[in-house]
Amino acid sequence: MLRINEIRQPLTADAASLRRACAKALRCGEDQIKSVEIAKKAVDSRKKEDVHFVYNVFVTLNGEEAAVLAHCRNPKVSVEQPYVYEAPPVRRTSSLRPIVAGFGPAGFFAALILARAGLRPIVLERGADVDARTADVRGFWTEKRLDPESNVQFGEGGAGTFSDGKLTTGIKHPLCRKVIDELIAHGAPAEIGYSARPHIGTDRLGAVVKAFREEIIALGGEVRFRCKLTDLILFNGVVQGVTCTDAAGRSEDLETDTLLLCIGHSARDTLELLHRRGVKMMQKPFSVGARIEHPRELIDRAQYGAFAGHPALGAADYKMACHPDHGRGAYTFCMCPGGTVVAAASEANSVVVNGMSVYARDGENSNAALLVGVEPAEFGSAHPLAGIALQRLMEQTAFALGGGDYAAPCQTVGDFLADRPSTALGAVRPTCPTGVMPGDLRRVLPARVTETMAAAIVKMDRSLQGFALPDAVLTGPETRSSSPVRILRDDLLQANIHGLYPCGEGAGYAGGIVSAAVDGIRCAHAVMLDEPDLW
Repeated sequence: MLRINEIRQPLTADAASLRRACAKALRCGEDQIKSVEIAKKAVDSRKKEDVHFVYNVFVTLNGEEAAVLAHCRNPKVSVEQPYVYEAPPVRRTSSLRPIVAGFGPAGFFAALILARAGLRPIVLERGADVDARTADVRGFWTEKRLDPESNVQFGEGGAGTFSDGKLTTGIKHPLCRKVIDELIAHGAPAEIGYSARPHIGTDRLGAVVKAFREEIIALGGEVRFRCKLTDLILFNGVVQGVTCTDAAGRSEDLETDTLLLCIGHSARDTLELLHRRGVKMMQKPFSVGARIEHPRELIDRAQYGAFAGHPALGAADYKMACHPDHGRGAYTFCMCPGGTVVAAASEANSVVVNGMSVYARDGENSNAALLVGVEPAEFGSAHPLAGIALQRLMEQTAFALGGGDYAAPCQTVGDFLADRPSTALGAVRPTCPTGVMPGDLRRVLPARVTETMAAAIVKMDRSLQGFALPDAVLTGPETRSSSPVRILRDDLLQANIHGLYPCGEGAGYAGGIVSAAVDGIRCAHAVMLDEPDLW
């Protein structure tokens, strides 16, 4: 198989024109091409008068590929070895079933790999199944009835279920390909396999997660919803079992020697339990800020110029980072084209926001988190969980400033840059489903954070015209972009408690759906191997 990089094609290109371009790059006849598979498809909008697609493709030929490669002498053509996932051997001898706590990306990928290995994992998920969870979330958004166990953070699919289903990642691990392939096999759109900015969409992610669950159960695994990990049973620093509690408050002890902690970044009570039980952990930097909302059409025009609205393009996205003078870095995160800001609280009397897009990305506004890093030195304490206390302080302050009914405090960009509280909003209509309360975000976020955000908005406007639109809306706080805690683990991926595998975002080893899923697979491999021969 050959790989051809950087094939430019107009927005009107189809499969036939792409095939012709491949033949031209290879200096061969189209009849010599057996198949063309897109490896990556991206939009090049650097020149607004010439917005086009750029493809990387895999080509299989009918004839001798080595001869064609030698003949074409094209530096953009190379030999590509197909990706093949190979599961490690199962060397685990224990007859006890491994337990997976949490059914987000780390949890359902770990459980899938363990189930395929014949280890019949038991999954404990404190929240509801995705259908019941969706009803619970809608109830919170429309009637402000928060279920602390079934919400945007907790339940089948994890926090990513009510987001964009975004699959971009900064890691380069070979298992990223495995994650994408499995998502497609379980019902995700095929284009996530090649899109430069892949996403599933919150309206499709639920069905994908259910398909994972069904396979795990069919292979002998078990998934228990509304079943919360409430204690560890330990002896001499070794896992002996766990205590779990169901929705009715009934407790049960389960014997196991293996617990995969895939708890997510918002399971604060579980982290407190682990700390009491002597699990070693440390403070970790995290980021805070607010969601910034603009009209979708403004972002489309800024990115695509006259090509904005072209049916081949869809809603435009962006990703920016800057380091304002005499300040710390700021960056945009989890950009949701044509999406909404969502109320994402998991604790009573707290306000947290996140972003979400459906697959079509056709909403009135586009939004992104505008975040600034917070270092452990700013947590106010050396306690491992001090970052959580800082998160809570911001979220509870936001609850009070929003009026005490889960409305989120917001501020127009014009008022924010002028350092004055907002008393009214302009042309941009905020989308937070629990409502907003105009005010002053400087009363919610640390001063160094808001100073950096203000400088960053001005600087980012030079890269994306209209980013500093005075009527754009900042809604906050966004405090859950990552975990403020890392549970320490060794080369065997185990904590200081033998048989305990901290995994994914909540353990401090991932930062999104794909990286969490990769970490889940790696931990499952470690359980299967039961030795330091890690993948």
